[in-house]
Amino acid sequence: MSITEINFDGLIGPSHNYAGLSLGNLASARNAGAVSQPRAAALQGLDKMRGNIALGLAQGLFLPQWRPDGAWLARLGTDVSGAEPHIRAAAMSASSMWAANAATVSPAADTRDGRTHLTVANLVTMPHRSHEWPQTLAQLRLAFSDARSFAVHDPVPPPFGDEGAANHMRLTERHDLPGVEIFVYGQSGGPFPARQHVEASKAVARLHGLAPERCLFVQQSEEAIAAGAFHNDVVAVANERVLFTHEQAFVDKDGFYADLRDALPCVEIVEVPASAVSLADAIRSYLFNAQLVTLPDGVMALVLPTEAQETPAVWSWLQQMVAGNGPIRRLIPVDVRQSMANGGGPACLRLRVVADPATIDPRFLLDERKLDEIGRIVATYWPEEIAPDDLGDTRLIARIEQSWLTLVDHLQLSGDLLP
Repeated sequence: MSITEINFDGLIGPSHNYAGLSLGNLASARNAGAVSQPRAAALQGLDKMRGNIALGLAQGLFLPQWRPDGAWLARLGTDVSGAEPHIRAAAMSASSMWAANAATVSPAADTRDGRTHLTVANLVTMPHRSHEWPQTLAQLRLAFSDARSFAVHDPVPPPFGDEGAANHMRLTERHDLPGVEIFVYGQSGGPFPARQHVEASKAVARLHGLAPERCLFVQQSEEAIAAGAFHNDVVAVANERVLFTHEQAFVDKDGFYADLRDALPCVEIVEVPASAVSLADAIRSYLFNAQLVTLPDGVMALVLPTEAQETPAVWSWLQQMVAGNGPIRRLIPVDVRQSMANGGGPACLRLRVVADPATIDPRFLLDERKLDEIGRIVATYWPEEIAPDDLGDTRLIARIEQSWLTLVDHLQLSGDLLP
């Protein structure tokens, strides 16, 4: 078996728009009402995937979801034409593109039964995301259908909020070796809701059959949530033995660091001090919402948004970091501005799965040829622009639906994923 880390990116869907539905997501609120560019957004995402393949990384894909979600509207007793504007916008949301919220993943090396476990996130805190999980679950069960290698779980039941891998980190000496799984949760009480509940995190750990001594449950700081870090991956990211984090990410960082060093003595903690990079700059630039990856030559790199390069305090600190002797040696800026404007950077767009690619449905795995084919479909069918007032336009809806059908048919998934 060839165990490797595979990044599954969510393709940005043809209904990508700026309705400002995500309370606590500062970029989403700031750009509410702006005109989006679904075609450019999807092409930016494909370019990021193409760049990862060029780096020698394994790359997968999750498809956009069928929009508008008529089944969800029907359960609310309405349809696109009759729904209130905010309900219509929620039914049209393309937020499933942020695959970091698709599920929580525990590799086989960590689990009791030696299979990779995935629990689809329920996303119950935000109405526009709460109806994603059935379509996400359908894709997970297709992509990871090999029952000898994978176990795919239903969502944790409400009211316990679970937002997936965006609040989960794994540290290990090497991807295919047993690791320490870190579940980060929030507490309500500030101006914005805490989206990850500790009860959900503990349920996922039990469902995955993780050893209790190899799990840490860590509270995200209210200061970070109030500043706009609605998920942990806005203020911290981990890869193999390295934790890259902001000084103000956690409530009890000293206790967390001590527990982590006890559980994994080889861990290296790279902490960005608030005196050098404020929480505001970290969140504005999405410094930590980067893909921290190990390249084939063993070098560790940050694939981070160009906004980090354009934020002086952030880029200055990063330049000093890579000039030193630390574990992170390369900076790779990528343009995902359309996603960033809605509050999601490079790390939001991907779900990490450590597995043997041969055990995964090949329709969900990418190479350059398949990326080029998908790019041609996007360039031909995806809408060029969407204004919020367009969301009820029957012509736009027909184009969005045709775009999805064309893509799914091309990938030979129409027989499995038709709504």
